[in-house]
Amino acid sequence: MARADRALDIVDVRPAFTQADADALNARFAGVDAFAMLRTLFAEGLLGRTAVVSSFGTESAVLLDLVARAAPHTPVVFVDTLKMFPETLDYRDALLDRLGMSDRRIIAPDPAALEAKDATGLRWSYDPDGCCEIRKVEPLKRAKDGLDSWISGRKAFQSQTRQNLPRFEIEDGRLKVNPLGDWTKADLDAYFAERDLPRHPLEEQGYLSIGCQPCTSVVKPGEDPRAGRWRGWDKVECGIHVPEKPGEEPVF
Repeated sequence: MARADRALDIVDVRPAFTQADADALNARFAGVDAFAMLRTLFAEGLLGRTAVVSSFGTESAVLLDLVARAAPHTPVVFVDTLKMFPETLDYRDALLDRLGMSDRRIIAPDPAALEAKDATGLRWSYDPDGCCEIRKVEPLKRAKDGLDSWISGRKAFQSQTRQNLPRFEIEDGRLKVNPLGDWTKADLDAYFAERDLPRHPLEEQGYLSIGCQPCTSVVKPGEDPRAGRWRGWDKVECGIHVPEKPGEEPVF
């Protein structure tokens, strides 16, 4: 049902997805191939106004290729924290060119917020949560304004905080889709080979999960794939993926 703001006489026609909607979609697409699922979602208009959010890390090409095959005109949102590896920015442009995805929405931190809260550019070194909030969480929140849903590249195997990840979940009234939630590293590698997708140039150097340059390090043999993120800090997420249960704090 549409929601009206009587004071401004503005009607918000964005449908508010509910947990029941997510449950129904999880049931309908249980066991369905990720590409077939995406193709159906787009063909039937089940996602409303949507976008795929990508960090252009080591595994990002798989989700982007699946979306490009299903609906190549889907907007691609990339949050440029202004702390990214140059190799990531080059990889982003080359990959999107190859996949034919032209609707590119690059979001940057608010200059006023940077000036007020991170004028030296060193907040990452003493307050990584605050840095992520300014440079990634808030910009992505702006990018999602006007969207009914968004598509994420999260996978359950990446860390303990992502286990039991559903394909569909609800976040702030939006439908959040995790097409690769149940994929394994072997599944990703097989898809890369099958589709002959280019790898992130830093992967061969041991960077298995790539974020901002100051907070990303090489992953050692046997470590969790995300162990190279915020090494030395009690932190495993940037904060853009919030918990499902109401009343809980975001996971940083």
